[in-house]
Amino acid sequence: MRCAFVVLVCLPLVSIACARPDRDWPAHGGDPGHTQYSSLDQITPSNVQQLRVAWTYRTGDARAERSEIQCNPIVVHGVLYATSPQLKAFALDAGTGKRRWVFDPFKGSGAASSLGVNRGLVFWENGDDQRIFFAAGEHVYAIDAKTGNLIPSFGQQGRVSLHEGLARSGQGLYVLSNTPGAIYKDLLIIGSRVSEGPGVSSPGHIRAFDVRTGKLRWVFHTIPWPGEFGYDTWPPDAWQRVGGANAWSGITVDQERGLVFLPTGSAAFDFWGGNRHGANLFANCLLVLDAATGKRRWHYQFVKHDLWDRDLPAAPVLTTVTHDGKRIDAVAQTTKSGFVYLFNRETGQPLFPIEERPVPQSDLRGEKVWPTQSLPVKPPPFARQSFTEDDVTDISPESHAAVLERLRMTRHGGQFIPPSTQGTVIYPGFDGGAEWGGAAFDASSAWLYVNANEMPWILTMVEIDSAKQTSAAAVGKRVYQTNCMVCHGAELKGDRTRNVADISTVSKRLTREAVDKTIASGRGLMPAFPALSSYERNALVAFLFGDKPSTTSRNDPDEAPPDIPYTTTGYNRFFDPDGYPAVKPPWGTLNAIDLNKGEIVWKVPLGELPELVKRGRPKTGTENYGGPIVTAGGLVFIGATKDEKFRAFDKKTGQVLWETSLPAGGYATPSTYSVGGKQYVVIAAGGGKMGTKSGDSYVAFALPD
Repeated sequence: MRCAFVVLVCLPLVSIACARPDRDWPAHGGDPGHTQYSSLDQITPSNVQQLRVAWTYRTGDARAERSEIQCNPIVVHGVLYATSPQLKAFALDAGTGKRRWVFDPFKGSGAASSLGVNRGLVFWENGDDQRIFFAAGEHVYAIDAKTGNLIPSFGQQGRVSLHEGLARSGQGLYVLSNTPGAIYKDLLIIGSRVSEGPGVSSPGHIRAFDVRTGKLRWVFHTIPWPGEFGYDTWPPDAWQRVGGANAWSGITVDQERGLVFLPTGSAAFDFWGGNRHGANLFANCLLVLDAATGKRRWHYQFVKHDLWDRDLPAAPVLTTVTHDGKRIDAVAQTTKSGFVYLFNRETGQPLFPIEERPVPQSDLRGEKVWPTQSLPVKPPPFARQSFTEDDVTDISPESHAAVLERLRMTRHGGQFIPPSTQGTVIYPGFDGGAEWGGAAFDASSAWLYVNANEMPWILTMVEIDSAKQTSAAAVGKRVYQTNCMVCHGAELKGDRTRNVADISTVSKRLTREAVDKTIASGRGLMPAFPALSSYERNALVAFLFGDKPSTTSRNDPDEAPPDIPYTTTGYNRFFDPDGYPAVKPPWGTLNAIDLNKGEIVWKVPLGELPELVKRGRPKTGTENYGGPIVTAGGLVFIGATKDEKFRAFDKKTGQVLWETSLPAGGYATPSTYSVGGKQYVVIAAGGGKMGTKSGDSYVAFALPD
């Protein structure tokens, strides 16, 4: 009897021990440290082949011509929060995909339906007060997480302007926020997306708002003001006129230490810095601030006086590593150039050596290249560092010959070759190396997982006509060169792979009034240009419509030659004649990097192209957008590829264990969570990049019951 009694008592204890609490994905990147890691282990290498679609939610607002979803969904208390292609926020039951509410920030406003993309939302709660914060257009909105209604006590009836605290907001500057901010106690800390072209650009100040009231609590000037640290790394008046140096790619918070980690972008203009001589702090920095006050704690500048658009492309990752037998809390930063930098989280001390290397000088008028740049000794780069004749594609003899001929017309080789009117190969390209999808960190092994692009681009500088103009079409051409050519190109043809429209025949499709409205207000992925005067907009329309100077001649006494003498022919990928990357495969990879040892553990191609598989080339990899997540169950999940697949890799070996086709490309970082004891993996299938079709789906996968 005694033994039986023991069994009866233990049985309920066993049942309680086996019950698994639900696990959330409560923040962009999975947690405040942006590790993109989950402790869930229900889905494993042994059963991942059994994954099935658990539910699909369609937002219903994709655009046939071009739209995207780049959102990493968050999941809190069994509710999934995400955004649609037209930047509507919504809430779903995370177990069924059933819609709870939808919030449209543009409803009834008469504004463009959306501007740019959104990569996620922010959740905050205090007791019964649960709020969702997200940015759309030029505002940050506070929404009741339970109802989807605006919270009128926040800011101006539920929203705060992203111009708040910029000091130059009266100039009609373009400011958005694509990537969500981060929470520290009762603060919402946010960065911004700004123009980095040769036209007028907003500064990239970091700001913190009170989560309850929306009041501005602190501002950090990334282009320092007089008397501030770093002011002497710019011309004396730069703080009044130079823009950029913005934190657009993600924010990481060490909640215990009260530190916020902010990766910043380049200063404007991206490719010519003759009007911003100096190292240009705090552009291209990992900037670490006291989260409560905004005071600088430490920083590291990755590229001094950037001329290559080497923005820090993703949120840093909080890690703990073992070096020299000691456990060190660290922070890892991935870069477009294909390196991982590792620092002591508290002091900023590099954990692996970093070398200063001399770089070539520029022959562009007025430019002064910083004489050296910094590269780490370890870990080795996870993307190739040079594009030489030995690296030219071998897909076919014809492709090889065509690419070789074009390559010999450019300046090429390694990193940090200055921009030129001849054409300079940028490799790794403008989209990495690493990109905004981020990296995933597994603390049990100290391995970092990061995907990479292997795509060369060609940057060609063009001198802007500096003569005083009198005809609208001639002035419009200069306005186009200064503000539009960097995206739409010298021939106005755009770039379908980057969702940039062909506007060479816009006069046959739209009225002058419609084009003028689009320039002023933006549309879809195209930003607004509010800083252009009505005269400049009219002149630009005259140029786009092919007006003759003699028929539309007029003069604006305020019109003056540009301060920046160069623009570019656009962001041009270097393709072979068949549209494949000019370099030998692989064109996209997934990498596992041991941060204890500073070594690459494995590297595998990421994605394949069906037509090349038929030709016997199955392991090319593809260009990719969106990042990985890693789980305690032993898997790395990632979409990202041009072949519109979603895959699971063995995190120890890099072997593909499962793959499935999505309704559109999964160009977003997935999330994983559990509800009712069941683990789900969800990814946005919005497509719309690299010339692939657009979509409007979120697809969740789970093991069968």
